[in-house]
Amino acid sequence: MPVADPTNADADDADPTDAGVADADADLHAADLDDDDELDDEFEDGEIDDDDLDDDDDLDDDDDLDDDDDDDFQLNRTARDPNRPVEPPLWEQMAAQSAELPQGERLQKVLAVRGWGSRRVCEDMISDGRVTVNGVVAVLGRRVDTDHDMVEVGGVPIGVKPGLVYYLLNKPEGVVTTAHDPQGRPTVVEMVPEEPRVYPVGRLDFATEGLLLLTNDGDLAHRLAHPSHGVEKEYLAEVSGAPGGGALRRLRDGVELEDGMTAPAKVSQPSPGVLRLTIHEGRNRQIRRMCEAVGHPVNRLVRVRIGPLRDPALKPGEWRELTQAEVRSLVESAAGDTRPIR
Repeated sequence: MPVADPTNADADDADPTDAGVADADADLHAADLDDDDELDDEFEDGEIDDDDLDDDDDLDDDDDLDDDDDDDFQLNRTARDPNRPVEPPLWEQMAAQSAELPQGERLQKVLAVRGWGSRRVCEDMISDGRVTVNGVVAVLGRRVDTDHDMVEVGGVPIGVKPGLVYYLLNKPEGVVTTAHDPQGRPTVVEMVPEEPRVYPVGRLDFATEGLLLLTNDGDLAHRLAHPSHGVEKEYLAEVSGAPGGGALRRLRDGVELEDGMTAPAKVSQPSPGVLRLTIHEGRNRQIRRMCEAVGHPVNRLVRVRIGPLRDPALKPGEWRELTQAEVRSLVESAAGDTRPIR
């Protein structure tokens, strides 16, 4: 019995589709070989040179460079513009902005500690625009450096520097209103603590008694002493004789002195020969010269009030520190603020 040829059996059983795929692969392979042969022929004939091949390589290299450039641009945008400043990191920017803000204590706390009321009251003062810092109207949340910033209420410095003191002295007769006397006479500065060093605000002459303010707050001292701010000083004067209505009227309206006409004064006579005079000027020996000009020389003169400050219990030669409320009242008087202390 004849044996079947396995080769022929496989051929008969083969899928016609597989045969077609095989033929297609063979055709593609032949086409690639033909293309390679044509390229080789063109290269040999000089139709393709090395530069053409290099251009293809350059294109690939350019793509790689573009990718690198994109990365560099994202990492450092200033690389292409050397004149453009390098932008610091965000945390450095925030730190710099914070450093530019005012440093120190909150303004309402500073005001409250110095007797201007509760923090709520002080916040209301700030909101009302009554408080300035270095000449600029303050806002809530403002911080101040008490060593360097100038804080004003109603245009008057309030003295926020540490170590400011305010003494009220009842100056006796026979004491000089100065820090040092070449003649060796006792001075008002010797009657208060040596440290911190303070200076008298205004002056009382050698023979005049009464209230005198001493402080190291130069800004407030200038305000209180300068006549333009209208801070009143009240005196009791024992004079020769009993001034009549004409003399009292002259004192009230102003008296012509060698250095000019005096400003109008408040004058009353609580008892014969005793005058109560209130002035806001600070000329040398002014009360004595005014009374002498109307024919009633002064025998004894006592200052009993400075602005809002009185203290009938303070004996001659005694002194005390002002309260925070009293300092505040002085500031308000220098600003022309007559509202009561809250």
